[in-house]
Amino acid sequence: MEASPTQFLTLEESAQVDRALLASHEKFLTRLTLSSLKLLKHIAQDQGVAVEDLTSEQVIHWFEQDGKIRREQGPAAAFLKW
Repeated sequence: MEASPTQFLTLEESAQVDRALLASHEKFLTRLTLSSLKLLKHIAQDQGVAVEDLTSEQVIHWFEQDGKIRREQGPAAAFLKW
């Protein structure tokens, strides 16, 4: 099952984290890390570079552009739905 742009973890991935022998704060960080990885992969693809070649500037620029899209075209047009 594929995660939507508004839901970065699939139900299976979330269940895997729940089953892990981790404290609740570790589970939170695991979910955050997995979600961040997926977002970085999306940003890298959008920028036409490998994830490991992304720079801080490219990530910041991507967030600025996504925010601009949200402001100008509405939340539905942006990739991030928060």
